[in-house]
Amino acid sequence: MMDVELNSWMLFRNAERSYRDVEIVTQLDAEERHRYTYASMADRVRRLISALDALKIPRDTAVGTLAWNSFEHLECYFGIPNSTRVIHTINSRLPAEDLAYIINDAGDQALFVAPTMLELVSKILPDLPEVKHVISFGKPAVAIPGLISYEELLASVDPFEGELDIPESSPFGMCYTSGTTGRPKGVLFTHRSTTLHSMAISGGPGIGISASDCVLPIVPMFHVNAWGLPFSAVSGGAKIAFSTPTFQPATVIRLIREEAVTKAAGVPTIWIAVLDELRRSGGDLGELAELICGGAQPPASLIRAYLEEYGVSMLQAWGLTESSPVATTTRLPHRLRNASIDEKVEFSSRAGKPVIGIDLALLDKEGRPAPRDGSTMADIYLRGPWVIDSYLHNADPDAFKVPGWFKTGDVGVVEPNGLLRLVDRSKDLIKSGGEWISSVSLESALMGHPKIIEAAVVAYSHDRWQERPLAVVVPFPGETVTLEEVRKFLESEGIPRWQLPDRVVFVPEIPRTSVGKFDKKLLRGQYGEEIN
Repeated sequence: MMDVELNSWMLFRNAERSYRDVEIVTQLDAEERHRYTYASMADRVRRLISALDALKIPRDTAVGTLAWNSFEHLECYFGIPNSTRVIHTINSRLPAEDLAYIINDAGDQALFVAPTMLELVSKILPDLPEVKHVISFGKPAVAIPGLISYEELLASVDPFEGELDIPESSPFGMCYTSGTTGRPKGVLFTHRSTTLHSMAISGGPGIGISASDCVLPIVPMFHVNAWGLPFSAVSGGAKIAFSTPTFQPATVIRLIREEAVTKAAGVPTIWIAVLDELRRSGGDLGELAELICGGAQPPASLIRAYLEEYGVSMLQAWGLTESSPVATTTRLPHRLRNASIDEKVEFSSRAGKPVIGIDLALLDKEGRPAPRDGSTMADIYLRGPWVIDSYLHNADPDAFKVPGWFKTGDVGVVEPNGLLRLVDRSKDLIKSGGEWISSVSLESALMGHPKIIEAAVVAYSHDRWQERPLAVVVPFPGETVTLEEVRKFLESEGIPRWQLPDRVVFVPEIPRTSVGKFDKKLLRGQYGEEIN
C-alpha cells in the first residue's frame, strides 16, 4: 500500500478540487447572510498561508483564534495547519485570567480575533508577551496599536501554490479544557489524529456527513473544533451554514429551513429553546433529518418531542476534548429500524456505542475490568488514535496511570451488548447512605415534566445520609411547581423513593460554564451547605 501522510492537506484538497461550487453560508445578523463557495474559500486559505509567512510567524508555532462560527474562522481552520503552524481555538467565554494563562501556556504568537472580542483582547494584551500580531476579522470596535485588518492582509499577498509536506505526527491544533476543577489543561491534536477523527465521524457509525448534506454546527468552533464537524464537512463536500454569535431560536429555525440544513449540532439547551420556539410559532424544520446533541445528556422527553412532532431524530454523541471529541454515538441498529418510538427513544437516551477506532473500558478503582452487565458502575477509560496520551506540559499525569488508557472522569454502566449508559461525572455523583445516586438520571427525568424547561441536580451535605440530592429547576414562564409535584412526577417515572430530591430550588435560569454545561461547581457552592 502507498505510504501517504494523513494531514490537513488531505482534508482540504478534495474540497478545493472536487467541490468548488458548494456553498458556505454565514448568518451575519438577523437578516443578512454572507455566501461564497469552496473555490473562494480555498483561494483565501492559500492567501492566509502566504500571509502567515509574510508576517514571519515561525512555522510549527501556535496561532490563536478568538472568534465565533464564521467563514473567516473556517479559513483559519485550514490555513493555519496547512502552513505547518498550530491552530489554537480559544474559548472567549473563559475568565480573562484563564485566557491570558492559556494563550501564554500555548505560546501563541498571533491572534485572529472577531471584532466583538477585541475589547477583551485589548485588556489582556499587556499580559501576552509572546503575541506579536493581532488580526481583526472585521471593523474594530476598539483601537489596538498595530492592529491588522484580515481582509487587507489577504489582499496584500498572492495565494500559496502547491502543498507543504507535513508529517502526520506533526501538531495540528490545540484546545484547552474549561478548567472547572483547576487550571485549564492543553490538549494537542496531531495531523494524523485530526484526519482519522474526521474520517470516523464522517462515516455512518459516527455522524455520517457527506456531499448530500448541509451541516449547521451551532456548537462553537472554539469548543473542541465544533466537535470536528467543519473538518468532516469540508473534506466530504457538504454545504455548511453558520449561525449568528448570539443565539436566536427563530433565526436558527429560518436558517435551517431556507438553507435546507439536513444535520445540525448543538448542546441540549439549544434544542430545548428551538423546540419551545417551534411550538410557540407553529413553524417547521424543513429538510432537517437529524439533530446532533453533545456536551450533556439530552432528556428523553426532548428526543421524543422532536421525533414525534417533527420527524427529526436525535443522535447523541459522547466524548471529551481529550478524545477529539467523539467517542460514542447512538446510531440506531438495524433491528430498531421499525421499532416503536418508545424503543428508539430508550436507545437514543444512552451514550451509545464506540465509533470505529475507539476502545472503551470500564475499570474499577484498582484498574480491573468491571462486569458489562448493565448494572455495575465503574470508571470509563478510553484509548484510540485520536485520544491523547498526555496533556500539554505533562499536566495531570494521574489521568494516565493505567498504561495505554485515558481516565475520562465519567462513571458509567455498559450493557452486555456494548451499549454505554452514562451515570455521571465522578465528581457529580451523589452518595447517600452508602448508595450512589446519578444526578444525570434525575435531571433527564425532571426535564420530562411538562412544567419544567431545565433542571440541574447537585448534592448537599446531610448529617445523617452524608449527601442528598437537590434539584435546581427552571419552570416554564407562568408555571409554578411544588416540591411534592416534583417528587410525585419522578416517582411515576420510575425513580426510587430514596433517590427523590428532598429540596427543590426554583430559579429563572441555571448558571452555565463557558461551554454551555450546567455549572455544578457554582451550584454546589450556592446550595451545598449541610442540612439536618
